[in-house]
Amino acid sequence: MSDKAVVKNSGGLGETVSVIVQALLLALVIRTLLFQPFNIPSGSMRPTLLEGDYLFVSKFSYGYSKYSIPFAPELFSGRIWSGDPQRGDIAVFRKPNDTSLDFIKRVIGLPGDKIQMRSGVLYINDVAVPREKVGQIDNPDITEASGPVDVYREVLPNGITYDTLDLIPNSVGDDTREFVVPAGHYFMMGDNRDNSSDSRFDVGYVPIENFIGRANIIFFSIAGKASPLEIWRWPSELRFDRLLHSVNAAPNSVQKN
Repeated sequence: MSDKAVVKNSGGLGETVSVIVQALLLALVIRTLLFQPFNIPSGSMRPTLLEGDYLFVSKFSYGYSKYSIPFAPELFSGRIWSGDPQRGDIAVFRKPNDTSLDFIKRVIGLPGDKIQMRSGVLYINDVAVPREKVGQIDNPDITEASGPVDVYREVLPNGITYDTLDLIPNSVGDDTREFVVPAGHYFMMGDNRDNSSDSRFDVGYVPIENFIGRANIIFFSIAGKASPLEIWRWPSELRFDRLLHSVNAAPNSVQKN
């Protein structure tokens, strides 16, 4: 009697469930340890980041805290494999007085720094950060304003350069008290200086434990408050010039005076 090769169909509900579970676990590992997608819901980081931008945040840049894990379980305190945020980084963090909220701002002050705004000029340790008017933006999609908006370029002490919007001259955030950043904390500000809830106001100093990760790359961007699922709106609302751009290199359409 000759041997017969028998092929067994191993498919079925059990195998399907196993594949789904493995895929979910892999996605969880990637989200927790490597990259997490975020979308920008407000205009506080204009013109660098716009509402409708979707970006990846590097989770390993600053190490891991309980906020790196979904639902932030109390498994440990502090950070594991901690890396220090650098001045000028755009970072996602949990708001200190409401850790259910994710915020995204730029790191301006490091532990021990003295931070102050004087007549719209940023001072770090009593030294003015160079600030130059580079032109205007007259595009409501970028500025959320009905007319041209002045754009100022700042250069931080470590050479990081970025643009800020000046929507309201002499606004309440243009002149502040001096802030002394405590040990283990950071001072965060939005690039849209007159429309940002940040460390000058109710956000306060951000503990290192609250950092989730560093913003990395814009992988999708859509205007008009459209959902990415509204594919029929892509031809008119998709921002093609922002796709796959570094958050530090997003175009901003500055018009020179």
